[in-house]
Amino acid sequence: MAEQILDSNGELKDAAKLMSATEKKCPSCGAALEFNAAVGKLKCPFCETEVDIPAAEKPAADPEKPKKLAGVGQVQKEGATEEIELDLDNLEKTGNRDWGTATKVFNCKNCGAEIVMDVNSLSTTCPYCGSNHVTEAADDAGTLSPGGVVPFQITQQQASELFRKWIGSKLFAPNAAKKSAQADAFQGVYLPYWTFDAQTETDYTGKYGIDRTEHYKDSDGKDQTRTVTDWYNTSGHHSEFIDDELVCASKNHTESFLKSIEPFDTGSNVVYTPEYLSGYLAERYTVPLDEGWNSATKQIQSHLHSVILSEIRSDHNADKSDINKMDVNFSKMTYKYLLLPLWMSSFTFNGKVFQFVVNGQTGKVGGKSPVSAIKVIIAILIAIAIIVIFFLIFGGGN
Repeated sequence: MAEQILDSNGELKDAAKLMSATEKKCPSCGAALEFNAAVGKLKCPFCETEVDIPAAEKPAADPEKPKKLAGVGQVQKEGATEEIELDLDNLEKTGNRDWGTATKVFNCKNCGAEIVMDVNSLSTTCPYCGSNHVTEAADDAGTLSPGGVVPFQITQQQASELFRKWIGSKLFAPNAAKKSAQADAFQGVYLPYWTFDAQTETDYTGKYGIDRTEHYKDSDGKDQTRTVTDWYNTSGHHSEFIDDELVCASKNHTESFLKSIEPFDTGSNVVYTPEYLSGYLAERYTVPLDEGWNSATKQIQSHLHSVILSEIRSDHNADKSDINKMDVNFSKMTYKYLLLPLWMSSFTFNGKVFQFVVNGQTGKVGGKSPVSAIKVIIAILIAIAIIVIFFLIFGGGN
């Protein structure tokens, strides 16, 4: 009898079929295939045989679900599989919880990351902090599975080279950091993100200011000029469709850390299939959908505030503008749960863990470089010496 495994919904599935989703065998030599960013296919690391990734099946459309708005969807050329965005108001009906393969979840006791791996993965090292204090965690049947994935386009070797150039440009980085830029030090990780679409209708009241020059005499009787702003009240309506407002669904990274490697081209995402995870890890989201939407609304309102301020100045040919009140109405909200590609590395310097990350789609490098105190002291001494020499040459005669 074939081995049986419970999937994320608690249903029995055939183990052999589940394993084959991510453990594709090479048709030439029988080794396990891995997703290769350079060719965008599954590739054997031994004989270099390449295998196309089958197109995902198109999900059945929900007749009660609002139609996708123009410009939102992507279509896969091979197989013509359309990306389906999910209705934010009907999460329980539309959210898929099947990763398409047997998975296990590991929890890092050091930094708290939750990492999704296939059941055969032997990795026990956290890609975020390098800790080996990683234990298997109980799976949550209520956790959503990804709806889309932006595949890796940067290889591990390319990530290492890009990081080496980046760290090499850091004048005060210690040599230990520069030596850590090895290809095998980088782990490919898919980071969870929510993206939201919404139609916004905003009523606002505000004011605009027009500057003019005013002439006056000061206390000494001299003619002077100053700028005076005349303010006028205004009101209006702004309509805008928000496409792919991005919110990181992980609590294990600071916003500034991730912003340093953005943007991602989320429009190039494809429908999720487990083959894209072959050879990589994926972090499970720790920011719930409703919390992600709350963050998105704040980002959207901040964006609308800036746009409307600019719009007021443009409409009235004004020099300044201000908003007194802004009422935003959201409708036709949809979301996607996306996995975005990162190459991550970390090392410990003076007892502190430093993370480095490379955007797996664009190659942009981010992270905070440690500072070598010795190099800083040397630089200060050199600067002092230059100042002293300059003073002796040009100021000594005075």
